Amino acid sequence: MSLPEWRNQLKGSLRTAAEIARTFDLDLDEVKRIARQFKIQITPYYASLIKRKGDPIWRQIVPDPAELDTESGAMDPLAEDEDSPVPSIVHRYPDRCLFLVSHMCASYCRFCTRKRKVGDSSKIHPRHIEEGIDYIGAHPEIRDVIVSGGDPLMLSDWRLESILSKLRAIPHVEILRIGTRIPCVLPQRVTPELAAMFKKYHPLFINVHFNHPDEITEESGRALGLLADAGIPLGNQTVLLKGVNDDPETMKRLMQKLLTVRVRPYYIYQADYVQGSEHLRTSVGKGLEVLQGLRGWTSGLAVPYFVIDAPGGGGKIPLIPNYVESYDDKRVVLRNYAGETFVYPQPKDREKERDGEKGRRDRIRRRRPSIEPCLDVAPPV
Repeated sequence: MSLPEWRNQLKGSLRTAAEIARTFDLDLDEVKRIARQFKIQITPYYASLIKRKGDPIWRQIVPDPAELDTESGAMDPLAEDEDSPVPSIVHRYPDRCLFLVSHMCASYCRFCTRKRKVGDSSKIHPRHIEEGIDYIGAHPEIRDVIVSGGDPLMLSDWRLESILSKLRAIPHVEILRIGTRIPCVLPQRVTPELAAMFKKYHPLFINVHFNHPDEITEESGRALGLLADAGIPLGNQTVLLKGVNDDPETMKRLMQKLLTVRVRPYYIYQADYVQGSEHLRTSVGKGLEVLQGLRGWTSGLAVPYFVIDAPGGGGKIPLIPNYVESYDDKRVVLRNYAGETFVYPQPKDREKERDGEKGRRDRIRRRRPSIEPCLDVAPPV
């Protein structure tokens, strides 16, 4: 019996230091050192998108000696482990939690926040998944579960369905979300059977991960179309990366192409302060510049939130360019996307005006001399 196409892709992946060094003409000893610290693997499909050495696809996926820099970054920059009551759960926000169900990815991104975990089978075990389901069931405040990993779509259809059905059976869980990079790096994994299975567990949302317009291909569009046709709302989470998408024009093309394949841009993330990724991080100012190059210059549908996931577990904090020049009680001075200035009149506070007028009348009345007779003075005889 022949393997499904996506299984053949995985089977043919570049996963040893020798294969990657030979394919990309890298120093074998350096690749070995990187591989001892961080997982490496690239699907043939994603490798085929590389056009030249150092291009935006290469920078995301090919191991770089800069990853061995241990003087900057943190292994757990978002302090997820501190908010992890059981190994598969990160419970940071009041009404939702992250549920890690897989340690595997089809291809291992060099900027991954969970480089400390992915590819390590000891980090996420089937026992941990059952513990996670029990935890969610025991916490009625959790109404929204984000299924993540690794990549959940690395699990078989039946294993994924087992997890989703157990979550859907918990009365207080209203929303299921899946976070995946599979449609980008292994779109063959998205089959009609998988999409039909997902359709049974609505309301179900999927957030995908594309960082560059060259990642949106005919094959990835087919995968995304299957999911959209199953009624699944699709959002995209992009990481701002140096030499990949850190200019307004590239980011605009990415966002516009996402909309053509029925994916709504959701977040642009400032790259996390993770060890081994310093060479890929940009300044926050660069991110604001990129966002300013979107708002007003393309459809509002194509403008995501720009956020920093705060180091130390502070959660996502949105950032926007400063479009407010000044404001007071009477007016707001605004700058638009083209740098032009406009004035917006503040609404008049009628109640405050009435109170002020009443106070003015009272003060006048108190100052006005009394015309009443003074009863303490005896009338003339």
